[in-house]
Amino acid sequence: MEEASFLLTEIPGGFISHRPHTITGGHHHRYAPYSVVLHQPHLQQTSASPTIYTIPSHHLSHRAHPHLPHPGHHAPHYHHNLHGTIHSTNRPKSPNTPPPQPVEEEGTHIGHLYPEILAMIFAKLNVKDRGRAAQVCTVWRDAAYAKCCWRGVEASLHLRRPSPTLFGSLVKRGIKRVQVLSVRRALKDIVNGVPNLESLNLSGCYNITDMAIGHAFAADFPNLKELNLSLCKQVTDSSLGRITQHLKNIEVLELGGCSNITNTGLLLISWGLKKLRRLNLRSCWHISDHGIGHLAGLSKETADGTPALEYIGLQDCQRLSDEALRHIAQGLTSLRSINLSFCVSVTDSGLKHLARMSRLEELNLRACDNISDIGMAYLTEGCNSISTLDVSFCDKVADQAMVHISQGLFQLRSLSLSACQITDEGLSRIAKSLHDLETLNIGQCSRITDRGLEIVAAELINLRAIDLYGCTRLTPNALQKINQLPRLSKVNLGLWHVR
Repeated sequence: MEEASFLLTEIPGGFISHRPHTITGGHHHRYAPYSVVLHQPHLQQTSASPTIYTIPSHHLSHRAHPHLPHPGHHAPHYHHNLHGTIHSTNRPKSPNTPPPQPVEEEGTHIGHLYPEILAMIFAKLNVKDRGRAAQVCTVWRDAAYAKCCWRGVEASLHLRRPSPTLFGSLVKRGIKRVQVLSVRRALKDIVNGVPNLESLNLSGCYNITDMAIGHAFAADFPNLKELNLSLCKQVTDSSLGRITQHLKNIEVLELGGCSNITNTGLLLISWGLKKLRRLNLRSCWHISDHGIGHLAGLSKETADGTPALEYIGLQDCQRLSDEALRHIAQGLTSLRSINLSFCVSVTDSGLKHLARMSRLEELNLRACDNISDIGMAYLTEGCNSISTLDVSFCDKVADQAMVHISQGLFQLRSLSLSACQITDEGLSRIAKSLHDLETLNIGQCSRITDRGLEIVAAELINLRAIDLYGCTRLTPNALQKINQLPRLSKVNLGLWHVR
């Protein structure tokens, strides 16, 4: 009789666990493989070890069991106890067997991954999901707090009540960019709590005052490079004095909507912020041509001014005139982008000065009512490097301006002509000359018809976006042709209807 049904064998090699375990030392965790063990260590017996054979009681009866040897055969003698267990009388009794251990499933679980790999995975998540992952367990928390997961992330905070662990958590994760959504505490808490702060955004914090900024920036902060004070309406030139004294490495300064800033503030900026690259003065209604002269370094007090400036935003600065553009062209020669939208006092003569700026790449003249075809002629005489031009809502710009643009601005990639007085003739001039154009905005150009759009569809094969908002004289035939452009991905058809 075969006894194979009673013999207990070793677990196959495929069930051997290779799961890594944690080696803890200090605050760091390292992983190493487990030593190779069987999931049922009580089965690790040699052939000479005593063995217990057990048969459940419900299999026993007065009749011969099918797996037991026939009485006629020579076989070991068994006796039947009250618990339904058959013991071999020829073998010594072995020690009690420990309970069997559960067999682990094959494969690799996410819990087996090294912390470095977990950190790489968490870095792919958005900020909210990253925070949720950190709440799963301590191992995931430590991996999710790795600095590589938070590189470039801007933390958005409500500074309402004291939080002893908040700033330490930001420092641990290596966060260096902070946006403050609301402030009910001292601003110096965030500045002192995150000493390596590189970017601080206070946009829209209306209760920020000169006193708060004075207390916050009472010492030098060499790491801070970006400061946004947009719409902080209580900020005055006094704050700029403190900023230029202790934040000398500032490269980006946003002052849009700070209507209390004057020419004196620009004098302080030109005196202290020599590394400034971007300056936004949108709706700073008190600044004038004289203040721009300070930035350009045209006065004895300012020496070189701000020679590194690459972008200046002067949107809605109503007191600026052509004289400001003369100062810009003379002293801010590194400028690559200028926003003069809604500067109604700028005229065609001012564009003569900008034409001398060989590095200028972006120019926004949106809603500058006194710019006409003549100004475009002046501009195209020298600004050959312009790639983005916006003359939308300049109702004196018409087809003749398109002739000048097509003959001089060959580097254009984006052209905005919304609400200009152009026709199919002017549009065809642009389409046949500026083959590298990628964005064309002609919304509310009500004189454009199918003929002009068909020429655009035939010539501007690199076009990616077109604005046809309010172009009511177009038909589906022209739209079908424009949609066949190979690279076109964005079409604005607002207020469009078939006639």
